[in-house]
Amino acid sequence: MIVSILAQQPTGPEFGKSSPIGLVILVALLVGTALLIWSMNKKIKRLPATFEKGDPALDQALDEGTDRGGIATSTPPKPDSAKPSVPDES
Repeated sequence: MIVSILAQQPTGPEFGKSSPIGLVILVALLVGTALLIWSMNKKIKRLPATFEKGDPALDQALDEGTDRGGIATSTPPKPDSAKPSVPDES
């Protein structure tokens, strides 16, 4: 049934005609695609040739004091004493 519907050739006075708004939409899509390609080419040209790390000391210096999201990288800090200090009675 679906094959017979798709196999029929549409005919009539409106077949093959398109509205001018279709052309405007097509041209707008082509211009937008061209602008996106142009913009991405500019950004790709600014990228470095390689992303290999030359000196890890620079990254380690930047990582000092970085929040690790709750992951402990060293010994956890000691909690403050919650007990009130009692003076000596001597």
